[in-house]
Amino acid sequence: MRSSILREKSGVYGGYQGWVERPGRFRSLGDGQVDFKGIFSKLAQYDYDGWAVLEWECCIKHPEQGAAEGAPFIKDHMIRVTEKAFDDFAATGKDTKLNKTNPGYLNK
Repeated sequence: MRSSILREKSGVYGGYQGWVERPGRFRSLGDGQVDFKGIFSKLAQYDYDGWAVLEWECCIKHPEQGAAEGAPFIKDHMIRVTEKAFDDFAATGKDTKLNKTNPGYLNK
């Protein structure tokens, strides 16, 4: 019981526990509980055009493996924002000739 109380009060870097036992231990990208899809979606939604930087610290994984996995992880989560809304086609006007080339067009 007492050891759990000490861990809760020791903070991320404080205390004398080993790195794996500390309460605020860090994990590699994708190995923890952070919603990176949600974060990158918000960055795209608000037109963030800055850097996405990997600061790597993991209490378990070797640094070379973390770096090798981290950069592609960030790249795979980057969202290319579209230049148009999905329904922009509606404002293009009527093109009867093009419409008649549609296989489902019925000439009445």
